[in-house]
Amino acid sequence: MDLASVRTTDAQRPVRVAVDAMGGDHAPLEIVIGAVAHARETPSDEVILVGDEDRIRAAAGGPLPSNVSVERSGSVIEMDEAPAAALRAKKDSSIVVAMDLVKRGRADAVLTAGHTGAGMAAAVLRLGRLPGVDRPALAVQLITSKGPMVFLDIGANPDSTGENLYQYAHMGTLFAERVAGVSAPTVALLSLGEEKGKGDARVQRATALLDASTLRFIGNVEGKDLVHHPADVVVCDAMLGNVTMKFFEGLSSYIFDLLREEFRRAPRGPIAYALMRPGIARIRAKFDYERLGGSPLLGVRGTVLITHGRSRRRMIGYGVAVAAAAARARIPELIAEAFAEGGPGRLPGDRPGAGAAMSPEPAPAEASIAASEGGEP
Repeated sequence: MDLASVRTTDAQRPVRVAVDAMGGDHAPLEIVIGAVAHARETPSDEVILVGDEDRIRAAAGGPLPSNVSVERSGSVIEMDEAPAAALRAKKDSSIVVAMDLVKRGRADAVLTAGHTGAGMAAAVLRLGRLPGVDRPALAVQLITSKGPMVFLDIGANPDSTGENLYQYAHMGTLFAERVAGVSAPTVALLSLGEEKGKGDARVQRATALLDASTLRFIGNVEGKDLVHHPADVVVCDAMLGNVTMKFFEGLSSYIFDLLREEFRRAPRGPIAYALMRPGIARIRAKFDYERLGGSPLLGVRGTVLITHGRSRRRMIGYGVAVAAAAARARIPELIAEAFAEGGPGRLPGDRPGAGAAMSPEPAPAEASIAASEGGEP
């Protein structure tokens, strides 16, 4: 999430961020160091490190700041575990304990670099979905030629229906409008062709629903269009979204690796680099995905940020800052307000007062968990 674009309802309000210190490829060392660094830089925020206290304090390498505390947990959900089974077997895991802190009002937000499916499932089970939300979605702000673009879902629901995509469009629009400050955001579906009718059955169903909605729906866009900001909000299922996002990250790293090799070629490479260094630095800053910190899980009763499993201290520091900013922006409250009775989440043709139900039998929490088996942003 782009911190520079976040509009807050109470910019000065101190917040408490629960950090899953045991989740991620480099936990707890990198998680603890990054979270503590944010706490030192922002003494008005409180950071709660959740996990094995002995390992957390060892990773800190010294006394913790006064605004950092430790909440014990008994186990960790590993990256290769099935979320539903792991949550049932490990009710004292660090991610569950962190979610419970928000549920009990002891924290305002959760940040985890652990198993995405477990994080999403724990949020659904422990915090619950907002009224009218069928399935939550992970959103990210991709950097384009015209600025950040809201892109979702990138990891929560690999088997979304057309109705789910329709609802993601509403949540993404609310995020773009009320958090990122985009006036009257446009919406598009990511598909295999621009022409109406292209795409699988769920894309076609979502197209019909969006055509009948009040959103500024412009139709389908292709992958090649994403860097040119074809719409303020682009919607797709989690499988396509996750692959697309990671391709962008991998491609940018590859391009900079190629440039690095060329600049090392004597005798002209070093000279060229000296001349181009300021421009290269500006370009690198635009592609610095670590500054985005993490992806908000839209549609649950609480502020939940999920970041890369491979995150190191720098990205964790940004992640805590983003979680704090998201909590101040009151994103769940904004979505709940908009999805209240008669709100925009209601399907075309629903009777007044039906709320935002996506089907006669909305998917239970277990369905969302089953949809999250696997996947990592």
